[in-house]
Amino acid sequence: MFVIAILLVIAAVVLWFVGRSQDSTGWKLGAVGALVAGVFSVIVSMTYVISAYEVGVPVAFGKVGSPMTSGMHVKSPFTDVTTFSTRPVDLNLSDKDVVEVRSSQGGVMYAEVTVKWAVVPAKAVELYKLAGSEDAIQQRLVYPDSREIVRNVFARYTSEQGYASEREKVNAEIARLITERLEPRGIVVTTVNLRNVKPSDALQGQIDRKIQQQQDTERALEAARTAKAEADRRRIEAEGIARANKILNDSLTDKVLANQCIDAFKEAAAKNPVYAVPCGSGGGSAPVIVDGGKR
Repeated sequence: MFVIAILLVIAAVVLWFVGRSQDSTGWKLGAVGALVAGVFSVIVSMTYVISAYEVGVPVAFGKVGSPMTSGMHVKSPFTDVTTFSTRPVDLNLSDKDVVEVRSSQGGVMYAEVTVKWAVVPAKAVELYKLAGSEDAIQQRLVYPDSREIVRNVFARYTSEQGYASEREKVNAEIARLITERLEPRGIVVTTVNLRNVKPSDALQGQIDRKIQQQQDTERALEAARTAKAEADRRRIEAEGIARANKILNDSLTDKVLANQCIDAFKEAAAKNPVYAVPCGSGGGSAPVIVDGGKR
């Protein structure tokens, strides 16, 4: 813009002298118009507007100036301004950028991570010196550091912990380390989200086999518990029967048996003609009751 302003001023001077030499009002009016346009171009080239949620870094003749906040600023026509957004930017490590990680056991997994980061306005000059532009900040600083930290954290955990039991802990540790790495450089990390962890095909096969072994073990243990419970039940039942038989044998004395024979004889004699023979053998034994109606 400043170059255009210089050319317009030069054109205005030339037109003015041409119009003066030829005493032409048209050339003079053209000179005035060119001069006005040149002055306007100079004013425009010396002003710069920083949009909301942006910070600017002025550079003049290779020298970096102080950060420029949102609003209108007056600058040298020879000053270039590089702007950085202060809004959070998403870095998605997925699809072709998915992070291949290895657990402490050597199992391969694929982690999908989203890192939400933003530029600290006060550190814009340092970031400009490190990277040069907003895209370069992500590609040179946030991207490689995030991938490195994700790999290092997963290497401290087993495969099962990484994709299942300790996943929240892994996410928290990744977020803490990324924040500690980038914050001193002027990058604030607002969110780190471990969206998905997918085992490799080989690791998935090992997981499936382990699950199958655990299920088989659980079934075997359940069968053993069932068999033991059944054995205990039968043992308790047998002990109960043995105790009952012992009590019965102890209670069946000769006198009790004789009384039972007498009672049976009385009941049979009340209904049918009967006769009696000695119950058992030997003297004094209880009689055997015989139904006389069936002789």
